[in-house]
Amino acid sequence: QVQVEESGGGSVQAGGSLKLTCVAAGGISGRCGMAWYRQAPGNERELVSRIFAQGQTTYVESVKGRFTITQDYVKNKNTVYLQMDGLKTEDTAVYFCAAEIIPRNHRTCQTYWGRGVQVTVSS
Repeated sequence: QVQVEESGGGSVQAGGSLKLTCVAAGGISGRCGMAWYRQAPGNERELVSRIFAQGQTTYVESVKGRFTITQDYVKNKNTVYLQMDGLKTEDTAVYFCAAEIIPRNHRTCQTYWGRGVQVTVSS
């Protein structure tokens, strides 16, 4: 069974950096991509960045030039990183990892979510 776990959240001052890590493992037959979402209090969850299996990346406009998404893949384990530099107070949110995985005995991608990690940026 696919399990997704994030790590690396924390508290930093504005201008600082954090690196988030997400590992998706177990029961993986194939992969479509990995993504990071975030949700601030009172706001809807938004897509921050996505990386496809072939390596193409997308970013929401507000983080372009500051955040970098990368990935590693070994059999049955997919890891995605989000390097966050130049953090701003408006980046404060819970960050969720979404693994778009083809599980065993399936033919299409399904999305598996992590529990989220808190990122707090203070002024």
